[in-house]
Amino acid sequence: MRGSSGVLPPGTGVVRAGGLSVRVHWPEAALGALLGALAVFMALVSLAAGDFAMGPEEVVGAFTGHGSVMATHVIVEMRLPRALTGLGVGAALALSGALLQRLAGNPLVSPDIVGINAGATSGAVLAIVVFGGTALSIAASALGGAVATALLLYLLAYRRGVSGQRLVLVGIALTAMLGAATSYLLTRAELTTAQRAMLWITGSLANREWAHAVTVGAALAVLMPVALALGRSLSLLQLGEDTATALGGRVQPARAALLLTATALAAMATAVAGPVAFVALVAPQITRRILRERSAGLWPAAACGGLLVVCADLIARTAFGGSELPVGVVTGIMGAPYLLYLLARGSRVGRSG
Repeated sequence: MRGSSGVLPPGTGVVRAGGLSVRVHWPEAALGALLGALAVFMALVSLAAGDFAMGPEEVVGAFTGHGSVMATHVIVEMRLPRALTGLGVGAALALSGALLQRLAGNPLVSPDIVGINAGATSGAVLAIVVFGGTALSIAASALGGAVATALLLYLLAYRRGVSGQRLVLVGIALTAMLGAATSYLLTRAELTTAQRAMLWITGSLANREWAHAVTVGAALAVLMPVALALGRSLSLLQLGEDTATALGGRVQPARAALLLTATALAAMATAVAGPVAFVALVAPQITRRILRERSAGLWPAAACGGLLVVCADLIARTAFGGSELPVGVVTGIMGAPYLLYLLARGSRVGRSG
């Protein structure tokens, strides 16, 4: 949309194809393309790395049908679904975090901070402990737990609008409560079931199959266009509730749609790989700081999230000798210092203000 002067914002152009015209912010598009290319490159690197290391020619041979049976099995049936799942999980979590941060106007708001991931975790652990934990039941329970938590979060945080600070405080309380509920479920489970649930809780891409990659890919195919279509509503909401209403925005339906979309993205990622920590918090902030803008676009954040998870999984698989760490442990190690930095920076800003 052009401003009142008819001039597009700096760095923005219009691409026309037939009768359609799309406004493009070129720095965001370039950053998204660069991060997306890096994510794909690191995914290809992960196909060759591991205990059974292979060269580029063996990877190419596995895809073209000229590789050995063993190499084809390892790359196509074992490593490729894991890499694609990592890309999808990272993109979904980062997109969810970007939506929540822009919706609340607070860089600390992300699904793992405000309780949405905790709700998905409690639902998934309930499915594992009580219902046996098939892939379908885990996904359905994680989605149900995340949606219920998001609704409760919205109701408890709403006071003539939703402020970012109140959202964080209520979310922290919900996270603690849901964590206690998850711990109780684990104490009531059989040892083997509890071990299975604990491996899932740490956030892991081990033994991921094509069903996991297809699940998160389908979720992104449905929800990412929805998120991008809601971009105008998101931009209006960032101007403030009164301004958005004056400009013709339907504030409450738009806010509910954005919150539901962010919740569904986080829930599906958590259902597939468990609660991979801090990706949703860190990825949008990285792209925002690279672009030096108050809010970066959704597509660069999604690409950055995919890159972070693939790199973290590669480190988890190859950097510790014969042992393999869950990817959630590596992202937690990388993300926790950044959370402390954001908290310290917010405290300094608050004192200076």
